[in-house]
Amino acid sequence: MKSISLDLGCGANPKNPFGADAVYGIDIREDIGNNIYKADLVLESIPFPDSHFDYVTAHDFIEHIPRVIYMPQRKNPFVDLMSEIWRVLKLDGKFYSHTPAFPHMAAFSDPTHVNIITENTYPMYFDDVHRWGATYGFRGAFKIESQRWDGVHLASILVKKNIN
Repeated sequence: MKSISLDLGCGANPKNPFGADAVYGIDIREDIGNNIYKADLVLESIPFPDSHFDYVTAHDFIEHIPRVIYMPQRKNPFVDLMSEIWRVLKLDGKFYSHTPAFPHMAAFSDPTHVNIITENTYPMYFDDVHRWGATYGFRGAFKIESQRWDGVHLASILVKKNIN
């Protein structure tokens, strides 16, 4: 069976760190080509069906998703996006996040970085143990497979689990 990956905020060249057989991308730009779909993931859902992907990746993207907006009602775009990632992954599918993170200045220097990730963000809010994100509407559960520092970037691999 062919494996399928989705790269969020991919620009013109979706990344494929898991070596999937087919790669799709989502970007906010309209001038991109095949297998790349336009969507504003701050406001919109991921435009694919449930349990569609073996992998979802986000390279230098998560830090650009606001934690809270008002439009006019309160919305939690980062929590909503994590729910969407969980939704489109197959059971035991993997989410890879590579983002500049606290305490490194790179997490704060770019004025478009509005979501500061720490080593505790995924394990405390989106894991299959604590699930603190459920308080804010998170509708999934991930097993934290690994987290490591890659320079100023926190590289995390989360595995989709059933909700207990």
